[in-house]
Amino acid sequence: MMALKTTRWDAAEMLTTPERVAAYLEEAFNDGDPTLITHALGVAARAKGMAGISRKSGISRQTLYRALSDEGNPEFATVLKVLETLGLKLKAVPAAEQA
Repeated sequence: MMALKTTRWDAAEMLTTPERVAAYLEEAFNDGDPTLITHALGVAARAKGMAGISRKSGISRQTLYRALSDEGNPEFATVLKVLETLGLKLKAVPAAEQA
């Protein structure tokens, strides 16, 4: 019997365009779970390159990794800076009405 070979899947590898990054983050925001949003923002930052995000945002790499880790709790200012560096902006839209 042949051994089953598996590889680790990394969502960051799929975030190759600004549109994909935006769609990925939009789904996380739609879910509304702060932990999921933090995780998704970290994945998007890794996809773009944490060193570049750090340099452009003025936030140290260590601080970014810590804030955007699964245990992280980034300040709102950090979230906004990372989104801006990713070429995205936060937008408020009316919630869908409940039936």
